[in-house]
Amino acid sequence: MSDSYTDKELVQRVQQGDKKSFDLLVLKYQNRIIKLVSRYVREPSDAMDVAQEAFLKAYRALPNFRGDSAFYTWLYRIAINTAKNHLVSLSRRPAEAHLENSDGEQMDVEELQKDIATPENLLLADEIKHTILDAMRKLPEDLRVAITLREVDGLTYEEIAEAMDCPIGTVRSRIFRAREAVDLKLKPLLQH
Repeated sequence: MSDSYTDKELVQRVQQGDKKSFDLLVLKYQNRIIKLVSRYVREPSDAMDVAQEAFLKAYRALPNFRGDSAFYTWLYRIAINTAKNHLVSLSRRPAEAHLENSDGEQMDVEELQKDIATPENLLLADEIKHTILDAMRKLPEDLRVAITLREVDGLTYEEIAEAMDCPIGTVRSRIFRAREAVDLKLKPLLQH
C-alpha cells in the first residue's frame, strides 16, 4: 500500500472495510498522539495506554466520521478527551497512604495556599474562569479550535496549521481574533 494516500482517502478506505488503511493512519500519527497525551498523562506507560485507547475510540467512531474537520483535528480531540477522562478516573481513586513531602514542607504549602485563597481572590478567579469559558463557547468554531489548540494544548502555529489544514497566516489571524474577543469580555472584570 502506498504512503502517498491522503488522510481523506485512508479514512474512506477504512469506512469501506479496509483495516490496513487504519494501520497507516496509526503509523502516521502515533508519535504525535503519544506526545500530545504525554502533556496530560505524565507516566509514560499510562500515556501509551491512553494513546492506544484514543486510537481504538477513533477506529470505532470512524464509520460516523463525516470529514467536517481534518482527520488529525478529529483524532486530536478524541486523544485529548481520552487523556482528560483518564485523569478524572485517576482522581477518583483513593489517595496514596504515603506522602512524599515531610510534614513541615506540607505546612508551608498549605500556608501559602491560605494566603492566596482569600474569598475575594477565589471569587475573582472563578468569575474570570467562567467569563473565559463563556467567551470561548461563543466563538465561531474555527476560532475556538485554533485558540484551544494554542492556549490549552500548547501546539505551535505550525502544528495547528497542519491539524486544521490551513495556512499559518490563517492560524495567526484566528488566534488573534479569538484573543481579542476573550479580552473584550475580560476587560470589565479586570478594571475593578
